[in-house]
Amino acid sequence: MQYLNYEVQNEIGLLTINRPNALNALNSQVIAELSEQVKEIADSSLRCLVITGAGSKAFVAGADIAEMKDLAAQQAQDFSEEGNQVMKQIEALPMPVIAAVNGYALGGGCELALSCDLRICSENAVFGLPEVGLGILPGYGGIQRLVRVAGLSQAMEMAFTARNIIAGEALSIGLVSQVIPAEELMEKVMKMAERIAANAPAGVRAVKKVAQASIGLSIEDTYLLESELFGKCFLTADQEEGMSAFLEKRKHAPYTGQKKM
Repeated sequence: MQYLNYEVQNEIGLLTINRPNALNALNSQVIAELSEQVKEIADSSLRCLVITGAGSKAFVAGADIAEMKDLAAQQAQDFSEEGNQVMKQIEALPMPVIAAVNGYALGGGCELALSCDLRICSENAVFGLPEVGLGILPGYGGIQRLVRVAGLSQAMEMAFTARNIIAGEALSIGLVSQVIPAEELMEKVMKMAERIAANAPAGVRAVKKVAQASIGLSIEDTYLLESELFGKCFLTADQEEGMSAFLEKRKHAPYTGQKKM
């Protein structure tokens, strides 16, 4: 990979977009590499994934304007669809995904953060959808996801005005769940990833599936899905160990994700 660094430790993945000289902007090469890497991650037993950007200035400062500027209409549509597909791939990963936002998250960078399950940012983080100021609109699903995260009014205001918001305001509208001093960001994010990874993977993945389904399904359908996945958890050794440890008033053994024998 030219623009991605990926490492795994203790079943936690760290995916870094490594194009700091361009503030980690998303060009077609970065999008292609992300798609390939995320496909591999989807088929892994990873328990949590953290996505961040290289350097201290930017998570991802946006899509690459220089690459987009002279696209014909069909080429622009293709560019949007390719990026949108990657965001959907990230959103559909079975394990929780945390965006560690370490600076600018503008345009495509904000959309990338929104495709993750959780967003934790540094105090110097800046979020925005500046596209209408460039004669276009967000093309990677950012409007739809921001509506779901922050509500219709907040999302439309950000998109209509192309106004950037800083970390404190992002926290107040629910765009991020925590704001951390920059020098502590990765340590705190990795600790949260470790806490997630320590739980039973079948349960964690089921929570994500039900939470995402609650957006698109009727409430009755989500109840049915929840019950189905609840039952499937009882096929795992983790459920047996977790409940036995609780009743025996002891600490549970490390969860393995394995099925009952």
